[in-house]
Amino acid sequence: MSGIPNVGGRDIAEILAPQGPPRQHVPGFDPEYSDIVDYILRCTHRIWEQKDVGLIATHYGRDIVVHMMTGPTFGMQGVIAGTARTLSAFPDRTLTGEAVIWSDEGDGAYLSSHRITSTATNLGTSDLGPATGKRITFTTIADCLCKANLIIEEWLVRDYSHMALQLGYHPRAVARVYAKADKAKGEGRAEWRQANMQAILDTPLSGWTNDAFPDASSDPHDFARAVFDQILGHCRFGRVREAYSPTARWSGPGGRRLFGWGEITGWYTAIIGSFGDARMTIDHVAAVPAADGAHDIAIRWSLTGTHDGGALYGPASGERIYILAVTHWRVVAGKIAEDVTVFDEVALMRQMEGGL
Repeated sequence: MSGIPNVGGRDIAEILAPQGPPRQHVPGFDPEYSDIVDYILRCTHRIWEQKDVGLIATHYGRDIVVHMMTGPTFGMQGVIAGTARTLSAFPDRTLTGEAVIWSDEGDGAYLSSHRITSTATNLGTSDLGPATGKRITFTTIADCLCKANLIIEEWLVRDYSHMALQLGYHPRAVARVYAKADKAKGEGRAEWRQANMQAILDTPLSGWTNDAFPDASSDPHDFARAVFDQILGHCRFGRVREAYSPTARWSGPGGRRLFGWGEITGWYTAIIGSFGDARMTIDHVAAVPAADGAHDIAIRWSLTGTHDGGALYGPASGERIYILAVTHWRVVAGKIAEDVTVFDEVALMRQMEGGL
């Protein structure tokens, strides 16, 4: 694993240059890809920035499921159509890979958690509204399950509320339009969301403990699970000081930027202050070494709860909500130094308005 370079601020020209002999045995992948990180970075660049959208047909499974907070989509043709729609709205979109945090899932499969910062000009109608001509920056994380040169399942989170704000739209107003259309269909709550929420509720609760967090260097997976479980799952907000560096930086949905123990603790308390009966699950953890003994950790997690408080999203709606999120940590000297958390707040507000 240590011989596989991550993004690490490398220039795109270096990333796209021929990589030489394979650094990793990735059975069934095209020989041009020297490892799973190279595969993700190279094919993403070719599809999005070189506009080779048809390459999706050779890099995505025909029956792929893409999970989002607006619901799953099915099939490779849907991926092609969605990519084309995004490019029509943001034709000059430039993607900068910030991290590829991966895990070997066995039997020739790999899970890649790819964090991307995009800059783009809104020159066409988007999911958020008519073209504005404004240039924006936004974060996306794509968790991709890859096998034999194909992405066979994907979990996609994007900071749509930050996009909306930069385009001059109010995220709640956008959500209200979608919710009105949802209710006009008269179909009630979506079955996929009900099933996902029930799966969280069916997961047994862990125990309350004062045990020290596992060592992040030797047990990054256990560290990640324990931190989320205790701080968010059991509302042990004071344990932020044990898990995070006092100078930690946190980036989150809506373009939020927080610094240090106090502000980060405030975020966790605001989540529970918004969804008082919240229950959560850790769905996947991946960890890779970073420079100078640090570790990069990716955690995909889900949460359900009742919107019964106004800490984050205005007066309580009483609606039951579902969140699909991905968090990336940079852990230095055993403490979280950087936290990037992404989920779709427009879809969340849409639920609060009675949609989805």
